Amino acid sequence: MICMRMGFVTGGTLEEYAKRDKARGQDILSFPFQALGEVFYERELRGETSIFEDVALLSKEEKCVVISGCYTNAHGMKRKSAVVADRGRILGVSDMVNRIDAGDFTCGAGVKIFDTAAGRIGVIVAEDLYFPRIAETLSVCGAELTVCIFEECGGIEQVLMRAEAFLYGVPVFLCGYGFAAAADIAGKLAFSSPASPCSFEFSREQEYHLVETRRRGFSRRKKEGF
Repeated sequence: MICMRMGFVTGGTLEEYAKRDKARGQDILSFPFQALGEVFYERELRGETSIFEDVALLSKEEKCVVISGCYTNAHGMKRKSAVVADRGRILGVSDMVNRIDAGDFTCGAGVKIFDTAAGRIGVIVAEDLYFPRIAETLSVCGAELTVCIFEECGGIEQVLMRAEAFLYGVPVFLCGYGFAAAADIAGKLAFSSPASPCSFEFSREQEYHLVETRRRGFSRRKKEGF
């Protein structure tokens, strides 16, 4: 088993955190949505803002993976997103892919797993936590752990993260406004705290089982006429 440290900054902005004494020794550092606020892609591309660059610089200074929530805006289309950087390099942005009823935010396309120095990390964005197929897909596609960036968390989010960690064998880490938590593959709440910043040491473990089912279909009769 590989021992690692997960860091959570559940209050304030990324800029405020960057001004503090750092070098806390975490392998992964996570921030909720208020850390970056709204990011306009056009302004980033024109060099008018450097929000993503700030994330990359922090990951370089901390020598770790940084995952931060943000509200991305592309020509007026707003999405809940999470940007991932690893030791000075932006790896990409993952968007929430499920939209519940009408709202201010549209849905993105596709879930993502990022190959990082801390392992293969699957990202769950906000209300995608309510759709277990997201966690299942990340697990099947090889994620070694999942990080969920949320807004305000309640009891139901803790129940869901524990259930998904147990069902799909991948630990789930939750970072939201004023609250952080971790669920292990046994479905236990291994860590929770309202403190900011806070951190949690864990062992990255994988467990596999042979699961057999009976179902109709896939007839073995000789197929003719195709």
